[in-house]
Amino acid sequence: MSDDSQVDAQPHCCASWRHGEPTDTDISIQHNQPASSKRESANDLTDVRARISEAVRTVKATTPLAQSFTNFVTINLVANAQLAAGGTAAMSFLPDDVIDTASIAGADYINVGTLLPFYKDALPQIARAFHKAAHPWVLDPVAAGIGATRTEILRSFRAAPPTIVRGNASEIIALATMWGLRDDTVQSTDSTDSTNCATTRPAGVESVDDVDSATVAARQLARFLATSTPHKQAAVAVSGEIDLVTDGERTYRLPGGSAMMTKITGAGCSLGGVTATYLAVSKPLIAALSASLLFNRAGEIAEQQSNGTGTFQPHFLDALWNLTPEQVADSPIIVTQ
Repeated sequence: MSDDSQVDAQPHCCASWRHGEPTDTDISIQHNQPASSKRESANDLTDVRARISEAVRTVKATTPLAQSFTNFVTINLVANAQLAAGGTAAMSFLPDDVIDTASIAGADYINVGTLLPFYKDALPQIARAFHKAAHPWVLDPVAAGIGATRTEILRSFRAAPPTIVRGNASEIIALATMWGLRDDTVQSTDSTDSTNCATTRPAGVESVDDVDSATVAARQLARFLATSTPHKQAAVAVSGEIDLVTDGERTYRLPGGSAMMTKITGAGCSLGGVTATYLAVSKPLIAALSASLLFNRAGEIAEQQSNGTGTFQPHFLDALWNLTPEQVADSPIIVTQ
């Protein structure tokens, strides 16, 4: 992908936004739930918030290493965001280097944006090594559904899947479809065919679907990951107007964020990297929630303090650094069924 193609008008980029959404921390639960179910949801969310706070605090205290094989257009922001969140970064494109370094990293991150020819062999090799070692990792399936090479790489990950998938709605739908997890689409039997891997295809790295339309695919994908990954726990995070995070059984919506996240290069890539940072110290669902909430709050602060896109990014990194565990954990979270 070119530098221009990394600017995401429909949030591949991470943070959701909806100005005017509630900013308190009340639990929003579907009104048709029975009282006992509402109490269970409230108790679950209390525990989730405590675990988010613990994850953010642990990262700041222990600076865990999360290695990245990521888009070289945005690699600088990925590393700086991981550092600002409190972690440690390592970036490499050599399979043997990545595999060896994974032995000392708490988690890894793979981003399939801006592909080079050798990635076709390198990325499946790395994924297989991670799977064999039961090493947790995060996948950002950038522009899933575009191009035969990208499709072949992403299809290969089905046999050695990630712990967390983070993407926009179209990417999540495309990945679930090309992995044969959806019952409502026709699957192509040609592994090189990129034209039949999604009901709709993303416009480059931009989503053409909203988050609601990806809910079923996200849950299906999370359930598959949970049964296929070595630790039997997984999560899927969908960025959009109101972000969605699910482990296949529990689903949460995360309002907030800033529309300016779509005006800088690498917001989504850096969210994937920070998700890996949190995965190094916490379970997949908590890691995905923590990273998404951190980015939403940081985006809001940066928008208030910046004068445009040029000053937004440094203010954003400052906010990642300064946000407290309590501020992240107390963010608005909507529990859905």
